[in-house]
Amino acid sequence: MLERKGMIMNHKKLYRLYMEEKLGVRRRRGRKRARGSRAPIPVALQPDQRWSLEFLSDTFGVSRKFRILAVNDDCCRENLCLMADTSISGARAARELDALVRVYGKPISIVSDNGTEFTSRAILKWANENHVE
Repeated sequence: MLERKGMIMNHKKLYRLYMEEKLGVRRRRGRKRARGSRAPIPVALQPDQRWSLEFLSDTFGVSRKFRILAVNDDCCRENLCLMADTSISGARAARELDALVRVYGKPISIVSDNGTEFTSRAILKWANENHVE
């Protein structure tokens, strides 16, 4: 704004004046970028090779929220499960996965968005007991 008005000022002097006036405007930092290289996920070639788990959320009216656990088979793009509730814990998601294993069989691997439900002890224990990556 000072440059538009014709005042040329050093950035250090400008910062000192901001501090003296106790102004709250700060410099914006750059956007965080992912480090390292990402390997592409191999394509699922047969059913029950890889399942994708995703949480969706919406609201009833103004304040009541609910979540939906969606489980999809990546090979045939079949939706295996849609479970809706106001709160879904890791233990509840593990119980639903047990029910899906009884119906469809055990997947080789599971891919998720790494939400807090999938990093819980219950899901890690379930994956370890069922030998699922």
